[in-house]
Amino acid sequence: MDFVQSLIEKSKKLQKTIVLPETEDDRVLKAAAEVLSKKIAKLILIGNKGVINKRAGELGISLDGALIEDPAESKYTEEFIDKYFKAREKKGVTLAQATEIMTKDKMFFGSMLVNKGLAHGLVGGALNTTAHTLRAMIHCVGVKPGFKNISSFFIMVSPNKSLGSDGILLFGDCAVIPNPDPAQLADIAEATAANFNLFTGGTPNVAFLSFSTKGSADTDETKKVVAGYEMLKAKRPDLNCDGELQLDAAIVPEVGSKKSPGSKVAGKANVLIFPTLDAGNIGYKLAQRFGNCIALGPILQGASRPVNDLSRGCSVEDIVNVVAITSVQE
Repeated sequence: MDFVQSLIEKSKKLQKTIVLPETEDDRVLKAAAEVLSKKIAKLILIGNKGVINKRAGELGISLDGALIEDPAESKYTEEFIDKYFKAREKKGVTLAQATEIMTKDKMFFGSMLVNKGLAHGLVGGALNTTAHTLRAMIHCVGVKPGFKNISSFFIMVSPNKSLGSDGILLFGDCAVIPNPDPAQLADIAEATAANFNLFTGGTPNVAFLSFSTKGSADTDETKKVVAGYEMLKAKRPDLNCDGELQLDAAIVPEVGSKKSPGSKVAGKANVLIFPTLDAGNIGYKLAQRFGNCIALGPILQGASRPVNDLSRGCSVEDIVNVVAITSVQE
């Protein structure tokens, strides 16, 4: 069984409820039909029931089994308006603005369903920007205790089984924080390590990447990476982590043993922490396009409950896979 299918099988066993807010997109409706027919997860769709069912009929698909919540008439709307207003009043949000947001913005309404515990998580972004998805997450769901940042990771599935853990590596952060400081790097690494264990069941070996290995260069950029590593090591001495490491020192055993002898991570890293968003985004795309890796993500992390962002160019298969991933997330 391949890795993606294993996630789908886990999701089927868990039967978590996932919110799909962007029901005006045919891809979302088709993905919902597939999720329901294959019993991958339970679903809440956001929108007008008549409009959604009419379009499903035109597409020749069945949405039987999905709950449909319309913010214009939901029994939860008044509660959500009040809760959002009280939470954001000190930030300048008026009651009229809270009403407008909760009755008109499906991402925010859907995120409040997650906040209330009516759903395990939310998958959006087929129509909305990453910035809007993050805003709904931060305002309505909040950050997980013990973390200060929302960040992201990709699950990279390589055809080269000698890399990472049987070809599985996690890359972070590739989508959210442009230039993380040392504390943010440590936060990203801790969250990504936890997700490696969650998704694979294996022990994370975390490499803080740089253009330098163990002092071969001494710049502000390398000092930042070293500081991030040291902060994580102080907070989580139980984690296998090392830095700063060049990519080959992190993933190639013979290079790692030469450049960082005695390291528990060098040459066998399965969690790669990039120093900037530039490096992370370019890195995952190089692995995808040149290395023929499957790239699953970006998967958001650090929130109290799972909320995930799709590419606006996503396929139906992408949406189904992210629903499964969101179901498995904690």
